Amino acid sequence: MEILFTTQLPLSGFSTLHAHHLIMPETAKFSRAELERLIVKCDVLVSTYDYPIDKIVIEKATQLKMIANFGVGFNNIDLESASAHHIIVTNTPDPVIEPTAEQAFTLMLAIAHRTAELDRKMRQTDEIKIGVMNNLGISIYGKTLGIIGMGRIGQSVAKRARACGMNIIYNNRHQLDTSIEKTCEATYMSFDELLAQSDFISLHLPYSNESHHLINESAFQKMKKGATLINTARGAVIDEKTLIKYLKNGTLWGAALDVFEKEPAISHELLELDNVVMSPHIGTGTIDGRLAMCECVSQNILHFEKQELDKIDWVNQF
Repeated sequence: MEILFTTQLPLSGFSTLHAHHLIMPETAKFSRAELERLIVKCDVLVSTYDYPIDKIVIEKATQLKMIANFGVGFNNIDLESASAHHIIVTNTPDPVIEPTAEQAFTLMLAIAHRTAELDRKMRQTDEIKIGVMNNLGISIYGKTLGIIGMGRIGQSVAKRARACGMNIIYNNRHQLDTSIEKTCEATYMSFDELLAQSDFISLHLPYSNESHHLINESAFQKMKKGATLINTARGAVIDEKTLIKYLKNGTLWGAALDVFEKEPAISHELLELDNVVMSPHIGTGTIDGRLAMCECVSQNILHFEKQELDKIDWVNQF
């Protein structure tokens, strides 16, 4: 098979595909023009979250049978068009669970204890004074963590939080089985109840038309004063302009963001705020995590080649 990559990925991670022809860019990414030229003769496309695969690209891919997305999110792909052309779309849900949960928890601790802010100020200014009542943060112990989107990543975050003495509440499209709730020690609540009761809110839901700006003016008004928002899902789940307003007026303690509404552009207002911790969309970004994602992509492709459809991580049906 001819397997085309939109983005340069570690070739060593795809050793199990040695029998196939892999076409990978020599630089970070193929240009749009290069992709449209190369995709005509390809059987499989390996895409990444930051490379849009729209209807135009799909219609040019006359031999394409599969889009193997490198990541769990797939909002970069026009699923409707892919399904209409009988192109299977897969993702890599398992390898991203623990790295993303780790990053969400890291961000929560960093904003609670003002770690990034104080580190920056100690390096760049002399305004930091060491003293008993100076530079105070907030503890997570005994606080309530509200998780919106209680899939596998949300559940992994919940287990970490319980180990640190937090109380867990969650909101999900459907309430979880009681056995999972018991394992996570988590209580289901309505969206509005969660907003009102949470000291920390962590977002782990997929991006869709329904979740666009889910955290909007109405949601911010319902949050507890002094709450903290953590987002390792997708940037546009939050209305960023409204978030900035509530960060500036002191209603929120802070925000910890790994994703942004206008990626790769980041609001200058966010950059100027001390009560924001940011990371550049690295929720799944560990060396071992990336290699595990390579292997998951490879296995999805090989299972598809063998028509072992029950072993594939599907995201579309047709």
